[in-house]
Amino acid sequence: MSHLTPDPNESAGSAYDGLLEHHEVAGDSSQWAFGTDFEDPLAGVDTTVPADVDPAALAVYCLMLGDDALVMSHRLSEWCSRAPDLEEDIALANTALDLLGQARLLLARAAAADPGVVPALPEGSPVPAEDALAFFREAGDFRNVRLAEVPNGDFAHTVVRLLLFSSVRLALFEQLASSSDPVLSAIAVKGVKELAYHRDYAGRWFLTLAQGTDESRHRLEEALRDLWPLYPELLTTHPVEQVVSEAGVGVAPDSVASAVEVVLEQVLAVSEVDRPQGQPLAGVRGRTGRDGLHSEALSRMLAEMQVVARAHPTGRW
Repeated sequence: MSHLTPDPNESAGSAYDGLLEHHEVAGDSSQWAFGTDFEDPLAGVDTTVPADVDPAALAVYCLMLGDDALVMSHRLSEWCSRAPDLEEDIALANTALDLLGQARLLLARAAAADPGVVPALPEGSPVPAEDALAFFREAGDFRNVRLAEVPNGDFAHTVVRLLLFSSVRLALFEQLASSSDPVLSAIAVKGVKELAYHRDYAGRWFLTLAQGTDESRHRLEEALRDLWPLYPELLTTHPVEQVVSEAGVGVAPDSVASAVEVVLEQVLAVSEVDRPQGQPLAGVRGRTGRDGLHSEALSRMLAEMQVVARAHPTGRW
């Protein structure tokens, strides 16, 4: 399970140093996934869209990556106080916070690239762009893959979902570190370190459950069969992803498919678990999560996640 870790010093100048530091920087609340103020997470960073790149396409691409992280983060956060033990409770909460931090940066980048994607709010609202995108869009405006939104099952279900999700996202971010957009490059360099942990954490638990009791193995194999039809969507290249990939800004998911397959085959082999044979979950008239087609589960999740912000759109926290 080796992975490439880009050198931060080669991918960004001093303007992007804030994106590359750990969250624990003392006295800098803006580095947390949710800070104590509304400072722009990209403050001081040159967000000029690179030449020959369509700002609208870049914004939608950032929404895709940002929505994946935001929705997956929320699902993981639902484990808080419910995990099998305290150590896993903390591990899942930290993973959720990592993804929430990625979501905040990516949604801010989307808004900077194309302000037109940000929902209109009442005059005088202090809600920053990334929060407006998170809390004031309808389900049909979200671009996340459907794997991220399905309701939580048992712990084995979460392990399988995290393994599939993080394996693909890590491979994407390793390539995205070379993006011609310095902002995306800096976000990816930072994210690679987080995602490598997420993938390895899920891989270790996959092996543990597979080689544990008959019950743990049964639950793992059942979760794998249930989630496997959603996996191909992560590696299917949407037209927007193709456009930004050809422009040197983004990464086409199908270009990392072979690398992801190698990792998953290794995990399955060492765990002595057979690869599922289920068919991919089809879209509707060719539309999937990337096109805003989602399950009812996302609408229910957003109703809970967005209720406070929508009730007080001019509130200050």
